[in-house]
Amino acid sequence: MKRALVIALLLIGLTALQFSYEAAGQANQAAAGWTTLFDGKNLSSFNTIGDANWQLMDGVVQANKGTGFLVTKASYGDFQLKVEFWVDDEANSGVFIRCENPQQITAMNAYEVNIYDKRPDPTYGTGAIVDVAKPLTAMKAGGKWNTFEISAQGPHMVVTLNGTKTVDVQNPAHARGPIGLQYGAGTVKFRSVQIKSL
Repeated sequence: MKRALVIALLLIGLTALQFSYEAAGQANQAAAGWTTLFDGKNLSSFNTIGDANWQLMDGVVQANKGTGFLVTKASYGDFQLKVEFWVDDEANSGVFIRCENPQQITAMNAYEVNIYDKRPDPTYGTGAIVDVAKPLTAMKAGGKWNTFEISAQGPHMVVTLNGTKTVDVQNPAHARGPIGLQYGAGTVKFRSVQIKSL
């Protein structure tokens, strides 16, 4: 009986410690100026555009049919963005930034940070900004979790994929707008999206 009580108390203590650790982590991110747009639990920061079959499950949002975007309700100009994503080899996806028309997002009215390992023309494949900057290093994202770190400050944009810089470019075409997470083909999952205004 005493042993069961000790085990129960230990489990309660460990659970409390875990909640305390998570709360401290969130507080540290907030103190550093980071805002969580998606944490695997809800899509309250986003509008849905198109007919992609976005579903929340197991701490991610994923789609595997249709086409469309999750578009932030807020607009951003200068920022740092962290996006964790998983795609299969056939996926066509991307992170669109500074979208000028959040109802009709294209690579012409926004910057498309591409996720497209099998793009027919690989010039602007995964890690590129489509029609703006070819990747400094050719990379593939399929079959694993990846992290994009995207910095936009004035016309200067830097993209890093899994710690490797893929883009460092100056382009003044788009100054401000929402952020769009794209579903185009294959299986696409996002599990964390965080932003910090600069």
